[in-house]
Amino acid sequence: MVALDDSPQAQHALEYALSTHSDDAFVLVHVIDYSESITDPNRGGRRRLEGWYQKATEDAEELLSEATELLDDGVSVTTVVSEGKPAEEILDCADERDVDQIVMGSHGRTGVARVLLGSVAEQVVRRSECPTTVVH
Repeated sequence: MVALDDSPQAQHALEYALSTHSDDAFVLVHVIDYSESITDPNRGGRRRLEGWYQKATEDAEELLSEATELLDDGVSVTTVVSEGKPAEEILDCADERDVDQIVMGSHGRTGVARVLLGSVAEQVVRRSECPTTVVH
């Protein structure tokens, strides 16, 4: 399973997974995190939140579609768009689909940013029941 967002680190994680697990079945997952709507400068009121959610869903589907195009023909792929706290959703997806390995990127935050924002990768590594590879 590869957890994806629109970061360069997630792209590196996908490239790593493609190079090391090219013949395996893939689960590509993206989590829509509502806390990101708080930082959206256009946010405000219910309609704008609904618009934000619709755009986030469209962006997630486009991201997963682009990632799927990178897979070789014949490779099994499942795409999942989930909503919630990223670490929890990634772990739930892995459990539900009985994946053998999780591959994900790390933003490499340190100091106050890491304390305030947390580390999704760290939470997944600590709580995952399967091997997890974090790519920088």
